[in-house]
Amino acid sequence: MKSTETIYRIKKISLGLLLGGLLLGGAIACASSMPIKQKPGAMLWGENCGRCHNVRTPSDYSDAQWDVAVMHMRTRANLTAVEAQRIVEFLKSSN
Repeated sequence: MKSTETIYRIKKISLGLLLGGLLLGGAIACASSMPIKQKPGAMLWGENCGRCHNVRTPSDYSDAQWDVAVMHMRTRANLTAVEAQRIVEFLKSSN
């Protein structure tokens, strides 16, 4: 049985790889013509949040903190309600 610390490290490494892939995917997706309605939260996060912010892991904030942050940024980044909801769902699911 693996120790809690080992499992935590594995999760952190996996999350880092996921976020790196999302940034790359987000950069590629910016050029795509996929309608916003069809874009998943991870892609919307990569396209919108990563433009101005340093990458934060979803575990940096609690679910409640992500709710507040995304609500605030929805106005500043001109996100639709659907886009904001998908982004916050992605962040919470990875938390």
